[in-house]
Amino acid sequence: MGNPLFARKPMSMLLAEAQEEGGHSLKRTLGPFQLTALGVGAIIGAGIFVLSGLGAHYAGPGLMLSFVLSGLGCAFAGLCYAEFAAMIPLAGSAYTYAYATLGELFAWIIGWDLTLEYAMGASTVSSGWSNHFIELLNIFKIKMPLWLAYDHWTGLSTATKMVARQMALASDTALQPGTQAFLDKVDAIVKAQSPELLQKAHALLDAPTLFGSEVGFNLPAFVIALVITAILVIGIKESARFNATIVTIKVAVVLFVIGLGIHYVNFSNWGHDWSTFAPMGFSGIGAGAAYIFFAYIGFDAVSTTAQECKKPQRDLPIGILASLVICTILYILVAGVLTGMVRWQDVNIEAPIAEAFLDRGLTLASHIITLGALAGLTSVMLVMLLGQTRVLYSMANDGLLPKGFFAAVHPKYRTPYKNTVLVGLLAAIVGSVTPIDDIGKMVNIGTLLAFIMVCIAVMILRNTNPEQPRPFRTPWVPVVPILGILFNGYMMYKLGWVNWARLIGWLIIGLVIYFTYSRYHSRVSNAQQ
Repeated sequence: MGNPLFARKPMSMLLAEAQEEGGHSLKRTLGPFQLTALGVGAIIGAGIFVLSGLGAHYAGPGLMLSFVLSGLGCAFAGLCYAEFAAMIPLAGSAYTYAYATLGELFAWIIGWDLTLEYAMGASTVSSGWSNHFIELLNIFKIKMPLWLAYDHWTGLSTATKMVARQMALASDTALQPGTQAFLDKVDAIVKAQSPELLQKAHALLDAPTLFGSEVGFNLPAFVIALVITAILVIGIKESARFNATIVTIKVAVVLFVIGLGIHYVNFSNWGHDWSTFAPMGFSGIGAGAAYIFFAYIGFDAVSTTAQECKKPQRDLPIGILASLVICTILYILVAGVLTGMVRWQDVNIEAPIAEAFLDRGLTLASHIITLGALAGLTSVMLVMLLGQTRVLYSMANDGLLPKGFFAAVHPKYRTPYKNTVLVGLLAAIVGSVTPIDDIGKMVNIGTLLAFIMVCIAVMILRNTNPEQPRPFRTPWVPVVPILGILFNGYMMYKLGWVNWARLIGWLIIGLVIYFTYSRYHSRVSNAQQ
C-alpha cells in the first residue's frame, strides 16, 4: 500500500465519472462553437483593454513580441491541456489531470492554486469592469462618489491624482494634459505629498468613517459579480448563450480598434532598430509578457466544462486551441496599433486604448472602446466564476471538500448552485475592497504554476499509461511540455519575489486545510486502504 498523500485516482474511476448521467450530474449542452466562444470570452478582456498599457512601459513597441512570448507559453500548455481534456473529459481541469498522474497532494495544491486563478481573477476583473463602468457614466455626465466607486486605497489614490492634475495645470498653464511633461509634473506633485495635496484629496474623497477610519467600497464591482453569479446559477446553456452574445460584441470592438487605429499609426513610433523597438531589451519584453500574461488566462477554463460538452473528446481540443490562435492574432495586431499610435513612453496605463483614440480627437471611437471593454470584462468574469465552481465541484466529489455543500446540484437548473453563490459572494467582496494590481499579479503566478504542473503531468502519463486511448495527442512530447515549463517558468521568475511570497503564503493556507480535513475524507485514499 503506497503513501495516501500520493494516491492517484485510477483511470477507470475517472472514465466512469465522465460517463455519469442523471439528475445529480451536470447538463451536457455545449458544442465546439460555444466552447471556442467561452475560450475567447475568457481571454479577451482586462489584458488587452487594461494591461497592454502596463506592458508597453516595460517592452516599448516590443509589446508585440511580449504577446508572442506569452502566447507561446500558453500554446505549449494548451496543447498539453487539450490531450488531457480529450482523454479525461471531467470538470476540474488541471486539478483532475494532476490527480490521475501526480497524486492527491499535488492535485490538492493545483485545485487550491486554481482558486487563486479563477476566484481572484474574477475579483480583479470586477474591479477593472468598475473602472470602465465609471468611464461610461462620465460620458453621460453622471458622477459617483469616489468612496463608492473604488476600494479605499484606490479611491484615495484617484482623488490624489485628480487634485495633483488641477495643481499641475494651475502651476503652468502651458502644460497640455496627457503629454509626458504634464504626467511628469503630476507625478512630482503626488510624490511630494504636500499637506495641501493630502487635505484636498481627503476632502474630494469625502468618505464616511467607521471606527475612526475612512471607508471605501467599490459598489459597481460588487453588483456585477452578483449579477454574473445569478446568471451562472440559472444554467450553463443560458450562461453560454449570454457569453456568445457578449463575445460577438467585443470581437467586433477589437476589429474596430485595429481597422480604425491602423490609419493613425506613425511607423517611427515603432523605432528604427532593436534598441528603439525594445528599449529595455529582451528582459523588458519578458517582464512585459509576465504582466500581460493575465490577458491570456482563461483558455484553460474551457477544460472545466468537460462534463457539460456533448462530444468532449472532439470539441474540447478545438475550443482550447482555436480560442488561443484567434486571440493571439488579435492581440499582436492591437499591440502594433497601440504602440504605433502613441509613443510607448506616453501610453496611458489606466485605459491605454481608449486614451490613444481620445488623444486623436476620436471621442466616439473611445466611447465604443469603453463599451467593448465593459462587454469584454463581463464575459471574462462569467467564465472565471464558471471555472472556479466546476473545480470546487470536482474536489467535493472526491471528498476533499464537504460534498453536501460544494457538490450540491440544483434540482431544476442542474448547476452546482451552493458553491456558485459562495464563490460569487467572495469574488464580489474581494473585488470591492482590494486594489486591482495586487490581485492581478497573484492571479498570474498562480496560473503559471498550474500550467507548469499540467506540462509535467502529460510527460508522466505518457510513461505510466501509454496504452490509454488519446483522442488528441500533444505533438512532439517531451519537447512541447518542456518548452511549456521553460516559457511559463521564465514568466513566473519575472514576477518578482513579492508575488512568490504571496503564492507560498496562499499554498501554506491550502496545506493546513488539506491536512486537517481533506486527507481524512478523500474517496480515493479511503478506497485504497
